[in-house]
Amino acid sequence: MAFNSLNHLITALTTQPGWAQYQRYYRLCQCWNEVIDPKIVFHTRPLYIQRNLLWVATSSSVWAQHLSLQRPLFLKSINARFPEEPLVDIRFSSAKWHDSKLVADTFVESSHPSKIDFPAPCPQSVSDSLMTPAIAFQRWTELIKGISQGMSLCPQCHCPTPPGELKRWSVCMHCATQQWQTNSSSPQ
Repeated sequence: MAFNSLNHLITALTTQPGWAQYQRYYRLCQCWNEVIDPKIVFHTRPLYIQRNLLWVATSSSVWAQHLSLQRPLFLKSINARFPEEPLVDIRFSSAKWHDSKLVADTFVESSHPSKIDFPAPCPQSVSDSLMTPAIAFQRWTELIKGISQGMSLCPQCHCPTPPGELKRWSVCMHCATQQWQTNSSSPQ
């Protein structure tokens, strides 16, 4: 028996009829940042296509309402790219935003100087039903201590500072803000 490459096997699997809906969704995700304005892409995540309806998670209910008003424009752009399988509507909702996988992150890379890469969460030793605010706060403080131990200190206030802030402003964001406020309030 000859062994086939993994790419050959994946291609064979994904060309089967049962994968048609997934292929359609995958193609839509690949062009999502071209169809939708880049400012909007950050606040949206295509979830799935069901019965020719595209379901999209939004970062807030305000975005869901705002984008619902633009549905005809989005439908026109998407259907122009895929005329063989047009969508009938798009539904925007903030309900699945936190549960959805970050599809948008494959298209948009955040470059904010305060961004910190958090370590993978530890397995929970306390069940959610036994979680108290005190335990949650204790876990949060331990996480923050662990993250800040590896950070450089701000030269002005000596607080742990993300490397992006030091690179951009040479101080932490709090000291940079204070400098800006001092500079803007001084008489010219």
